Amino acid sequence: MKILSIQSHVAYGHAGNSAAVFPLQRLGHEVYPVLTVTFSNHTGYGSTRGPLIAPTDVAAVIAGVEERGAFPTIDAVLSGYQGAEAVGEVVLDAVARVKAANPSAVYCCDPVMGDVGRGFFVREGIPEYMRDHVVPRADIVTPNQFELEFLVGREVRTQADLVAAARQLVASGPSVVLVTSALTADTPEGSIQMACVTADDAWVVTTPLLPMTVRGGGDVTAALFLAHHLTDGPQVALRRTAATMYAVLERTHAVGADEMRLVAEQDAIAHPDEIFEIVAIG
Repeated sequence: MKILSIQSHVAYGHAGNSAAVFPLQRLGHEVYPVLTVTFSNHTGYGSTRGPLIAPTDVAAVIAGVEERGAFPTIDAVLSGYQGAEAVGEVVLDAVARVKAANPSAVYCCDPVMGDVGRGFFVREGIPEYMRDHVVPRADIVTPNQFELEFLVGREVRTQADLVAAARQLVASGPSVVLVTSALTADTPEGSIQMACVTADDAWVVTTPLLPMTVRGGGDVTAALFLAHHLTDGPQVALRRTAATMYAVLERTHAVGADEMRLVAEQDAIAHPDEIFEIVAIG
């Protein structure tokens, strides 16, 4: 597959395209990475250096890719953190132009806005922009539970709530919702879940909850799920994504690393040990 990935970039560690591109390439896909910022490191470290890239410059890079004749061959557009509405407009314009050139192309949006315990960590107005303008244009969305609750305007307490909320999101435009970092009253103690929901089906996968904070984990998850969904559909995508993420994070935690060991554990990307069962929940 060929994937246009419009995201941030860090030199140190793994976030945005620095988290998404390598897994996609390790799975054998061609990636056209377009950078929206180029920072020294993830902002979660408290200090960072490097420039934001002007939306006009982001658009110019995308236009250059289009001029190479690539758009009719692009199978998917992937986006993550969008720091300003102007960047979002560039992304949506690229999606529209790619789909005009290849109507079968899909848009996967990771609606990065916030998380449980941290609240929103994006600029004021961005969550509403994502909800009202970006998510309805996506084919696949990958919110965490906190983001899902904001997008549908209600709390998710149980597994049934989660499925209903995801289906509410499906009704707004996307055909597939992957809910990450799900913790409900039905989640087994010491575990964390991911759920994949469509209009007609829903599945959940449960993995052990590791006592660690992950930078860029959502970016890798969205990229893996998109890649496997393109080639094998949602059930396989959910199972393989869970297997890879747990293997990478478990090893990262075991060695006490600050950043995900994506390169060192690349066999878990290419050949995930699918030990976690997916369960139909609706």
